[in-house]
Amino acid sequence: MTLLKIKNLKKVYTARFSNQKTEALKSVNFSVKEGEFVSIMGESGSGKTTLLNIISTLDDATGGEVYLDGNPLSAIKDKEISAFRRNTLGFVFQDFNLLDNFTIKDNILLPLVLSRTPVDEMERRLMPIVKKLGIETHIKKFPYEVSGGQKQRVAVARALITQPKIILADEPTGALDSKASQNLMEILKGISEIGQTILMVTHSTRAASYSNRVLFIQDGAVYHEIYRGDQTAEEFMDRISQSLKVLSDRGEKDE
Repeated sequence: MTLLKIKNLKKVYTARFSNQKTEALKSVNFSVKEGEFVSIMGESGSGKTTLLNIISTLDDATGGEVYLDGNPLSAIKDKEISAFRRNTLGFVFQDFNLLDNFTIKDNILLPLVLSRTPVDEMERRLMPIVKKLGIETHIKKFPYEVSGGQKQRVAVARALITQPKIILADEPTGALDSKASQNLMEILKGISEIGQTILMVTHSTRAASYSNRVLFIQDGAVYHEIYRGDQTAEEFMDRISQSLKVLSDRGEKDE
């Protein structure tokens, strides 16, 4: 079943003090099935983050549409957008976005507090998630008292606590060392395997190798895609690296 559909998506930025326009997205088309783990890759300036921002309703498209469960995101009213993000989307950012004056438990539960979820329901959801992520012994601590890898697990727990339809991850391993990055990607792969849909923007070929499919964006358009299939992570990583090299070579020829 298709959960997310991107159709003819375009984004043009106009400079504030001139009529100069920059086409960040030209005509992006792809879909993501329920339970699929998809990575988006491309060079800086290719349109990856713009695409993720539009899907997450943090930015508006100039043309085209994003459909979630068959419903166009453009139809969501301004007064409903915050609740939509909180209840339907899960976010994992490079810089964690945790509140240092909140305990880890309170950081994880914050979206449910904002949604006025009953306390007993919050507690019921909390423990299975923190145990699965291996942070149950840290929930009374504050973010500054734990490692970067543990902070990112907290961010994943916060994303999962609302039982979102899709998790949007923007360079989730960018601030982590190699061991913490590997641990995080194994966690994301594990939650994908039990049905959680994930869309991730990343520069890391190793991180992308954990996904089911990789989309390559160049000059604001999806240029290529590859599926993992039965390949090992190492085999898939080699294919991703080869595709990135072809993308890079093509960009140099076009200059």
